[in-house]
Amino acid sequence: MSPDDYCHDLAARQGLDFRYSLLGLPHVQRQTLTALQAFQLETASIASESGGPGVAQVKLDWWRAEIGRLFAGEPQHPVTRALHPRLSRFNLPEEYFREILDGVAMDLDYGVYPSFTELTLYVHRRGSIPALLAAEILGYQDRRATPRFAHEAGALLLLFELLYDARAQARQGRCYFPEDEMRRFGVQPGDLLAAQTTDRVRELFAFQAERIRAYHRRALEYLPDADRHAQCSLLIRLELALALLEEIAEDDYRLLEQRTHLTPLRKLWLAWRLRRHEKRCYRRSATP
Repeated sequence: MSPDDYCHDLAARQGLDFRYSLLGLPHVQRQTLTALQAFQLETASIASESGGPGVAQVKLDWWRAEIGRLFAGEPQHPVTRALHPRLSRFNLPEEYFREILDGVAMDLDYGVYPSFTELTLYVHRRGSIPALLAAEILGYQDRRATPRFAHEAGALLLLFELLYDARAQARQGRCYFPEDEMRRFGVQPGDLLAAQTTDRVRELFAFQAERIRAYHRRALEYLPDADRHAQCSLLIRLELALALLEEIAEDDYRLLEQRTHLTPLRKLWLAWRLRRHEKRCYRRSATP
């Protein structure tokens, strides 16, 4: 199996939301984004699949060394071997990959966060930094506004993931809802392990959902029209996340009872419609 095939099987196999964001992209961008997504998935699993903090720390240390090997031209892992030939082409900085690993380290060191202020560093490292890398791969003109869009977009995607996977994370002994917000709604971490979503938990979830919508509004405000077509892949990911969030809201945030999903056909439709719209706008703006 080639490094690119390994990354595809991990990050872009049939049915995964990320796969739909690749629709219409040139081959080299698809492969590079897929390798980046595979890196995120491979390293994010360290805390949950290592069988203990000692083993997890050893794995994290290995990945820190692997980033050094990657930028020295001697990668060993299939994911870093897929990334290596594209680093210079897309100007992907070493410190960004190290910062993602710093976010993974926070999963080993933190179980709860006192307030959203403390959580924002984690969101930056695990959400915004990967989106900033994706924005570099996709390309943009506005060096000031578009990175701000990517920063907010990446935070949104991670916050949505933390909400969507709240019960699974609670089973692993981690909670990403700030303690002060949980106290405000009268929710204990153990309540997230229940088989039924109480009114208090539902109110907590709705509060998190409104924060995600606020990130979405800010992200779109930052993105200049000149870069919308280039950043369409990230826009598709936002579109899919917000569509699923609205399905969850319509179902009264019953995230502890069931897993709400978008059908593959609806995902394809949303991705195709958005890319077609942005392509038409781009062509009109390019016409003298």
